[in-house]
Amino acid sequence: MEIFQQFQRTIIKNYLLGSIIAVFGVGSVFIFQTLSLKEDEFITMGGIIFVSIVTMFSFEFLVFQKHIRPIKDVYRKKNSTIELELLLTAYNQAERFPLLTVKRIMFPHFLGLALPSTLLTVSFIHGGSLSIPYSYILYAWCGAFLVAILHALIEFFLTFKACHQLQGDLIRKAIEKHGVNPSNQTTLFISLKQKILAASLFLALFPILLFSLASQIRLSIADSSLLVDYWKWAGTLIFIITVLAFYGALLIFKSIEGPVMELVNRFEKVEQGHVAPAINTYTDEFSHLFSGFNHMVEAINLRDHKNQQLLDQFFAVVAGTLDARDPYTAGHSKRVAEYSVLIAKQCKWSLKDIDLLNKSALLHDIGKIGVRDDVLLKEGKLTDEEFDQIKRHPVIGEEIVKGVQMTEELLPILPGIKHHHERMDGFGYPDQLKGDEVPVFGRLIAVADAFDAMTSDRPYRKGMPYEKAFSILHEGKGTQWDKEFVDAFLKKMKMETEVNKMTG
Repeated sequence: MEIFQQFQRTIIKNYLLGSIIAVFGVGSVFIFQTLSLKEDEFITMGGIIFVSIVTMFSFEFLVFQKHIRPIKDVYRKKNSTIELELLLTAYNQAERFPLLTVKRIMFPHFLGLALPSTLLTVSFIHGGSLSIPYSYILYAWCGAFLVAILHALIEFFLTFKACHQLQGDLIRKAIEKHGVNPSNQTTLFISLKQKILAASLFLALFPILLFSLASQIRLSIADSSLLVDYWKWAGTLIFIITVLAFYGALLIFKSIEGPVMELVNRFEKVEQGHVAPAINTYTDEFSHLFSGFNHMVEAINLRDHKNQQLLDQFFAVVAGTLDARDPYTAGHSKRVAEYSVLIAKQCKWSLKDIDLLNKSALLHDIGKIGVRDDVLLKEGKLTDEEFDQIKRHPVIGEEIVKGVQMTEELLPILPGIKHHHERMDGFGYPDQLKGDEVPVFGRLIAVADAFDAMTSDRPYRKGMPYEKAFSILHEGKGTQWDKEFVDAFLKKMKMETEVNKMTG
């Protein structure tokens, strides 16, 4: 509701500001500075303008309420009860709102002001309260029409800008609730070429036409004494209409600069690795540009997804090939990866870190490729020399993976491979690191690796029960294993054990 309220406040604020400038700024200068009126005629003309303004606002308020209602209906409802048809109607209305703003200004706004003022002016001229020629009413219509066009032009670009956030919110609602993007179904298209040509042409002609019209009235006054301050009057009028024309030109520039800068920013984010589609709320040529950008993003994401799948399959194949050397440890790397991910999720790690951890755990024993079969597959007790060979596998594994020339994003997997046999008390290998000196991937994988080693069958022993392995982990936390990761693992495993008992 906040977005809708902000949108409505912006529209009303822009309209009131534009109306004050158009009616009280240009309009009052055009009337009171151009015409020669007596004091009582000033009061009469002020009354006419006041009544006309009240009439204009009344009619325009009713039309505005009609135009805003389809959008308001969406934000009055709870998100869970918003129908797709209602969302599509609201989006189409928001998309058309700049054009509807132009219609409100050119009809209930312009006519609501011009018709009452014309009728009242004619009656006061006829009754003798105003001593101006009837021909001035035609001039007034021409001037009011020019000012209304300028007002509509300014409001169009301001409303176009204000609608972007609202349209984006409606798109998100439609996608989240119904999986439909309303911008893909739009049929409204307003050519950028037409907008710029029409606005530029009018802004070039507006100052000339309005000044010529005012000069025609001013110079038609016969009393030469009133012509003494002509240039002072002319300078004031020229200044006002020039400022308005400049402001209109600035809005045209902003309407082009805004989407261009948005595209530039999004391309910079893509270059930095943040590949996300843009919300396309445009109805001109920029709509095609944003659609093209989104197609590019979809292609990049699809490519990255396929590359990620291939990479995951590669890691799984390497881990499976490694485990195949020893039939008694088959599936060890995969189980260690699963246990590691389980611990990381329990510790609320990010998806990116969990993915890297999974890859590191799958390859944590890859260095055993460099250990001779007679040592790796030996069923009896290892000699000190043989155990020293086994202890070299973390370093060998790191060297093997380093040789692949991995991307920078995959480098964090190396510490888990090299340091999964370190201990918190510093008596591990290969570097005898202690406490937090041990990289976090190494500390976590060590817990998962030890648990699977304890509970898996070997040719010389049977795998121990889970409860006994839990007890050993509990006793070794803080000395052999990281306390946080042991606690997280035990908590999650015991929860799953209880669930299995209840469902079994």
